[in-house]
Amino acid sequence: MSVLEELTTLLYIIPIPVETGVFSGTAPDVYAVLTPIADTFGYHADNRPEYDVQEARISLFSKTNYRQIKNQIVNELIDSGFTVTDRRYLGHEDDTGYHHYAMDVAKHYGLEE
Repeated sequence: MSVLEELTTLLYIIPIPVETGVFSGTAPDVYAVLTPIADTFGYHADNRPEYDVQEARISLFSKTNYRQIKNQIVNELIDSGFTVTDRRYLGHEDDTGYHHYAMDVAKHYGLEE
């Protein structure tokens, strides 16, 4: 499983429509766009990593109060074993009417043989 697959599943359960990269079609009042950030091995002493660290950004767009939705997502992320590495309000997009809030997350995955 990958970080994007897990995030997509988590957000569909809430439920929030999800796209990867850019939203296609007519955007609803609340939606999320997932963007991969990094895929690293992290630190290891013996040059043989045991896990893969995958990071992604969740860009939340909301025409309504984004704070309740943001808090729900953050709680679900933490309960699902994600590390939230950054959260920030990026602003209100006057031309579209959306509030834009970004959350960067990371998750460790064991390497399969």
